[in-house]
Amino acid sequence: MTGTIHKVSQPQQLFEIAAKNFCQITEDALSRTRRMTVALAGGSTPKALYTLLATDPYRTMVDWSKIHVFWGDERHVPPDHQDSNYRMAHESLLSQVPIVASHVYRIQGEWPHASEAAQDYEDTLRKVFSLTSGALPCFDLILLGMGPDGHTASLFPGTDVVHESLKWVAAPWVEKFQTHRVTLTPVVLNQARHVMFMVSGEDKAAALHEVLEGHSQADLYPSQVVNPEAGELLWLVDDKAASLLQNT
Repeated sequence: MTGTIHKVSQPQQLFEIAAKNFCQITEDALSRTRRMTVALAGGSTPKALYTLLATDPYRTMVDWSKIHVFWGDERHVPPDHQDSNYRMAHESLLSQVPIVASHVYRIQGEWPHASEAAQDYEDTLRKVFSLTSGALPCFDLILLGMGPDGHTASLFPGTDVVHESLKWVAAPWVEKFQTHRVTLTPVVLNQARHVMFMVSGEDKAAALHEVLEGHSQADLYPSQVVNPEAGELLWLVDDKAASLLQNT
């Protein structure tokens, strides 16, 4: 596992660093292409980042009209469901900043068949990124969290999607929750210019140790498959999550 590990003592420091990185990556992207593409994550740690980004000074440091928002994964639920990653991001961030509604591309989690929602989202990526045949979408930033079991996005231990090499978006069955999820695959995750993991809490310590310092076991710890081919990988971790790491 390669990448930069930045350890902080308190979760709030993690959110501050993540917010500053978000603003800097946005500035760089706008200077290069006049738009910024980001895939958001679900979970409590990313939610704290979104809440921070929606407050000053960060809220005014970003030209929200030029940001295009996607999601790394979504639950198989409607957008107003309490488990919806879209709903969480909308309530904590998107409804609080002057973002352009047509620049928000949510996964259609309410569709009866998750596989169709996955195909629709892949078609959306192809359209928004204006890709020719054979080209892959390159996000300016993909935000990721990590679960206590080492999963990220909706790449869960024991799911075939961990090894997906063709599809950009998939709809794996997650036995743990008895439901399908819709998720970006490693094909897309590893094309990003920047990938930023945010990991907080003692319950993540064992998995984080295995992901960063253990043997290669992507079937057990799917976060290990995230390793951008040409982009930058940053792990923002607090002391509790990093308590078992030996090389930081």
